Amino acid sequence: MPAPLDAAEPSTMTRNERLDRLPLNKAHRKLLMASGVGWAFDAMDVGLVSFVVTAIAADPHFDLGATQQSWVLSIGFIGMAIGAALGGWFADRWGRKTVFTATMIVFGIANGAMAFSWTLGMLLAARFVIGLGLGAELPVASTLVSEFSPAKQRGRMTVLLESFWAVGWILAALIGYFVIPNTGDWGWRWALLIGAIPLLYAIVARRQLPESVRFLESQGRTAEAEDSVRYFERAGGVKAVPSTPARALPAIRTRELFSRRYLATTVAIWATWFFVNFSYYGAFTWMPSLLADQFGSLTKSFGYTLAISLAQLPGYFLAAWLVERWGRRRTLSAFLAVSAVAAFLFSQSATVAQVLCFGMLLSASNLGAWGVLYAVTPEIYPTRLRGAAAGASAACGRVAAIIAPLLMPWFLSMSGGSKSVAFLVFAGAFVLACIAALFLPERTGERLDD
Repeated sequence: MPAPLDAAEPSTMTRNERLDRLPLNKAHRKLLMASGVGWAFDAMDVGLVSFVVTAIAADPHFDLGATQQSWVLSIGFIGMAIGAALGGWFADRWGRKTVFTATMIVFGIANGAMAFSWTLGMLLAARFVIGLGLGAELPVASTLVSEFSPAKQRGRMTVLLESFWAVGWILAALIGYFVIPNTGDWGWRWALLIGAIPLLYAIVARRQLPESVRFLESQGRTAEAEDSVRYFERAGGVKAVPSTPARALPAIRTRELFSRRYLATTVAIWATWFFVNFSYYGAFTWMPSLLADQFGSLTKSFGYTLAISLAQLPGYFLAAWLVERWGRRRTLSAFLAVSAVAAFLFSQSATVAQVLCFGMLLSASNLGAWGVLYAVTPEIYPTRLRGAAAGASAACGRVAAIIAPLLMPWFLSMSGGSKSVAFLVFAGAFVLACIAALFLPERTGERLDD
């Protein structure tokens, strides 16, 4: 287990120790922004599909039923599960930066293809490919930011990265509220074309993002690793010190996730990811449709969903503040417990005021928990496994994201079309996630394990 940072600075350090000692500086902010914009585009896409599916269902050309809608939502999560597992594995072999930019290109092209789909089969195929790109990008971006962040600020940096999800979801809600209802039968197609913008951003990301120092050292590219560290040192006004030679890392063996050393950690993190995904994607991908049914207006539903989405930002910022004060485990468990209470209250909400109040509480607490979860996952495994482990955890979560939307029609039929049964189930899933989170190792303030 790596030791906490010492106050004294030795005359020689590893490159990773040199990164850990740095103050937050403009290079960190540039990395956070470059990764965060890509993250926001991911969120915008996931958010858009919840509005788009509602609009497609009302399009006479498609006239989707509840089961067909659930498949359009879930097929993307099947792609995300596969993409998450493969993306982390590729990132450990080809590099975080390479995989990040490649995934942006994949889901940008696929969004354009979905915009021009004329059959349900085309919609499903395009949405699956979009999921491949999205699933691969998210764990890779969080791993990259985690590996460059100073140890004392690593949790906060990763939660702030995750806060860009709220920005993307809010953009999706704005597009859903202003673009889809006001551009005729092509409204949902225009929304998806906006979602193809990441294709252009991939060019920017390729230039702005550094490659992971830990990855470069593992590949024997020590000169590039040294240049990257010195760039961050210059940005922080810190004098470079000689580096001890990088030690060779063992070969990547993903079966180590289930070894005696990591088995308990793997079970706990996979269970947390599974139940958080189940509740989040079950609730929020169906939110516009559920509120449209409850209040009888598509436009009002999009407006209410926009208001609920805005509450994500304070949830993230509170989590970013607490994660270095309370620690990862305590903060994550607290946010999940509040999410369980909020989901229960939302299940009973009948008036607009109740829907907005409890929906915003659920949004803030659930997304705050997401931020901490992304902070925890990369730091509990060593460098040689970090990308693959983060991807595998995300893939486990995506399995739940596939299941939850498919179960929604069944939950709705059990409650006569209301949301009560579904959100009671989601409240229970949050409780299980909270329990699983209590078994995660606490790594606040510690160096990442190489």
